[in-house]
Amino acid sequence: MILPIYLYGQPVLRKEAEEVPADYAELKQLVDDMFETLTVAEGCGLAAPQVGKSLRLFVVDGTELKEEYPECANFKQAFVNPEILEESEEKIAYSEGCLSLPGISENVVRPKRVLVHYYDIDGNEHEEWLEGFNSRIFQHEYDHIEGNVFTDRISPIRRQFVKGKLVNIAKGKTTPKYRYKRN
Repeated sequence: MILPIYLYGQPVLRKEAEEVPADYAELKQLVDDMFETLTVAEGCGLAAPQVGKSLRLFVVDGTELKEEYPECANFKQAFVNPEILEESEEKIAYSEGCLSLPGISENVVRPKRVLVHYYDIDGNEHEEWLEGFNSRIFQHEYDHIEGNVFTDRISPIRRQFVKGKLVNIAKGKTTPKYRYKRN
């Protein structure tokens, strides 16, 4: 089922998400719905808060980006209760956008590599280093489960430039091409 994507201004986007319980019966269905929603919206990542669920869960699908970013060739998975354990000192700036902030893109500086810990939907535990664009997608979605959006990471002057766009999204003056929910 295609879920509505919550737009900037929805309180769930600013709340630190709760752990997914080990016995969460709806997990597989929610993950399937999130992947379907992500595909229709043409994104590469979607966090549970973006579909109104305050859970530490996100899905990623970077496979469409494999030509430009070979590390994304098989990067399609769900991350349950993820954590960032370590970050590289080397940082990289790249222009990011977000399904919850349609029409806005800004350069965001993030660590090039991150060591992550998470569970898959079958409850298997994983720990691995993510690099390049995989790392960026993971970090962007991780911000969502921490109650942050990518514009929180841009300079104060750039934030002033996008403030009007953010207000327009929150006031319903922006209409994305996918199913959405606003205040």
